[in-house]
Amino acid sequence: MGGQPESVVRRLRDGMAGGVLSFPLTSFHPDGSLDIEGFRTYVAGQLAAGPGALFPACGTGEFFSLAEDEYRQVVAVAVEEAGGRVPVVAGVGYGWAQAARFARIAEEAGADALLVLPHYLVAAPQDGLVAQLEQLAARTTLPLIAYQRGQVAYTAASLTRIARIPGVVGLKDGHSDLDRLQRLTLAAPDGFLFFNGAATAEIQARAYATVGVPAYSSAVHAFAPEIADAFFAALRGGDHGAVDKLLRDFYVPLVELRDRVPGYAVSLVKAAARLRGRPVGPVRAPLTDPSPADLADLGALLTTGLDLVGASL
Repeated sequence: MGGQPESVVRRLRDGMAGGVLSFPLTSFHPDGSLDIEGFRTYVAGQLAAGPGALFPACGTGEFFSLAEDEYRQVVAVAVEEAGGRVPVVAGVGYGWAQAARFARIAEEAGADALLVLPHYLVAAPQDGLVAQLEQLAARTTLPLIAYQRGQVAYTAASLTRIARIPGVVGLKDGHSDLDRLQRLTLAAPDGFLFFNGAATAEIQARAYATVGVPAYSSAVHAFAPEIADAFFAALRGGDHGAVDKLLRDFYVPLVELRDRVPGYAVSLVKAAARLRGRPVGPVRAPLTDPSPADLADLGALLTTGLDLVGASL
C-alpha cells in the first residue's frame, strides 16, 4: 500500500512482465446502488487469477458514475483484498481540481498510484495537457500514469515534458496510433512505463510489442481470466498458432459484437461476468445493458472462448 515512486514503478514493471493488467468492474445492486460486498467477492476472484496489477475505479469500473464516497469504498476494498500482493492503481479524472480530490481519497485508502483518465469534455492544446498533469502532480504524493485517449494525445515533445514532472511515471495508450506511439517511446527516458490500453487490447498486442510496448490491459480478464491468461501465455511464448486461433475465433468476434452499440466496451464485459455468476450487477446510466439478442450472441461466444482454452462456463 503506497510507497516511493521508484518502488511502485519497479513493482508495476515486474507485474507487467508477468501478467495482464486487471481493470475490475464495479458491482452494483439491481437498483443501481453500490454493492460493495459483491465487489469484494469479485475482486478476490480477479486477484486469484494472478494479474500484474489491479486498476480499480477506472473506465471499465465506471469511474465516471461513482460518487466520491462510493469511490472511497471501491479503492479501499481493492487495497484490502490486494494486501500488497500487486500494485493498486486507482483511476482519477475530470479537471485537475476534481482529480486532486479523488487523488486524496485514493491516497487515504492506500492506493499505490493513480491512472489519470482523460479530462472532461473540452479539447486542449499541448501546453494545457502538460499543465493538467503538473497541477495534479503538485497535489498528490502518489505516482501518476497518464492515459491518452479521446481528446488527449501527447506529442513527443510533450511526452518529454511530462516525463520530467516529479511523480509522472508512465503512459497508457488508447489511440493505437503506432507511428505516434513509437515517437513517444523514443522520446521517453529510460524506465518510463508504457502499456497498451486499447479497447480489447489483445487484438493489437503483437503490433504494440513491435514498437516496444508489450504490456497491456485486458478487459477480457474482467470476465474470463482463463482466456486472457491463455492468450498472454501464447503471445509471450511465441505460439503464433494459438494466438491466431484465439484472435480469429474469440477476440475478433468479440470486437465485432462490442462495436454494435456505443458503451458495449463496458456493458458487454459486465454482462459476460454476470453470465459466469460474478456479482457485478448492471451498468449505470448513461450505459445500458445488452439487448437479449446481443446477450445470446455473447453467451455463445463466451462458451466458444472458454472451450478454446479448456475452461468451462
